[in-house]
Amino acid sequence: MASRIFLLSPARCDGRRAKLILNPIAEFPLARALREPEGVEIAEVFSFLSGLYFRGKLAYARAFGSSMRVITTERGLVAPTTRVRREDLCSFAEVDIARGEERYLGPLRRDVAELAQGDVEVVLLGSIATGKYADTLIAALGERLLFPREFVGRGDMSRGGLLLRQVQEGRELEYIPVDGAVRHGARPPRLAPLR
Repeated sequence: MASRIFLLSPARCDGRRAKLILNPIAEFPLARALREPEGVEIAEVFSFLSGLYFRGKLAYARAFGSSMRVITTERGLVAPTTRVRREDLCSFAEVDIARGEERYLGPLRRDVAELAQGDVEVVLLGSIATGKYADTLIAALGERLLFPREFVGRGDMSRGGLLLRQVQEGRELEYIPVDGAVRHGARPPRLAPLR
């Protein structure tokens, strides 16, 4: 039986929250820790940058998987425990994933090709609406690249909320192959409030 790995799409490193954490005079603990030589785990930093969405992906992957990697803009796939510093985030922010820069695609292709050599199915916890992740992943993994069916039509916040809800309820989502899937579906009903 194939092993499963979750791939978590990255947080934006050039948005409003990134400006807060990258401010060289910011004094909140996470910003200060990023300036220290040992840095901070990328999962903690991306959870701050992305808020609900990345926290949902991380909690879900921890609850239902034994292995996960985080997609980065210039370093391919890294473990969520990989430590980064302020300079690393500044480098991440320089790369525009949507433009398909080689600084992004080269390391991603390298790491996904290595994944593809094993008996593994990969679940993408990220958007498939564009090809910025999916196209490269499909090229290497084909039908072994899966995603949660319930993601279709949902925005980032809705996906994050859905993932956190599934963790709370202890129910894993259904996965389907990305290749051939509907990438732009009708918006599903809003999630009912948790009791």
